[in-house]
Amino acid sequence: MPLLQTFIHPEVVPGQGQVLERQAARAIVLSGREVLLLYTRRYDDYSLPGGGVDANESIEEALRRELGEETGAHDVSIGRFVGYIDEHRPPRKAGYDVLFMRSHCYLCDAATALGKTAPENYEVANGMVPVWIDIATAIQHNEQILFNRPATMGLSVERETWLLHYIARELMGRPLGPNVTVAPLANAPF
Repeated sequence: MPLLQTFIHPEVVPGQGQVLERQAARAIVLSGREVLLLYTRRYDDYSLPGGGVDANESIEEALRRELGEETGAHDVSIGRFVGYIDEHRPPRKAGYDVLFMRSHCYLCDAATALGKTAPENYEVANGMVPVWIDIATAIQHNEQILFNRPATMGLSVERETWLLHYIARELMGRPLGPNVTVAPLANAPF
C-alpha cells in the first residue's frame, strides 16, 4: 500500500499524547477531463466523495456507501487502490490530543448520471452538492481558496487540492503546476 502524502497540522505532534485513529475511504471517479467532486458552499471548496469507515465495515463497503450517500452515484465498480494519505490534526473529540486519519484512495467507475443523494445533516447544513467538474477548474478554485485562506481553515482543502493535483498528473496525464492561472469560474455551483 503506497503512502501518497502525509499532512501534519502545526498544532499537533504526531503520536504524542492520546491518539484517536480513524480510517476513511475516498473515491476517485473520472469521466474524460472531469472528476466527480463535492462542492461545499460553507467552505467554498471541492473535495472527493468519501468519509469514515464505520465499525464492522470494510474500506470498500464504506467507499460504496459514502459514494452513494454523497453523490447518488450508481453502477459503481471499485477499481484499483491508488494509495493512502495520512493526516495528523487536532481532534474534535474530547479526551484526545491528536486525530490520526488514514484516507484510502480508490479509482472507481460509476454512471455519469447521478441519482438521489442521502446526505447527513451536517452535509445538508454545509451545502454539500455533487458535481462533475473539469479537474483543472477545481484545482484553480481550491488554490484560490488556499491563497485567501483564513487562519482557521483546516487541512482538508490542502489534502483535497494535493489529491486533485496527484490525480491530474498521475491518473489523467495532465500535470498542472503549482502556479496554475486562477480565472473566475463561470459555471461554479454557487
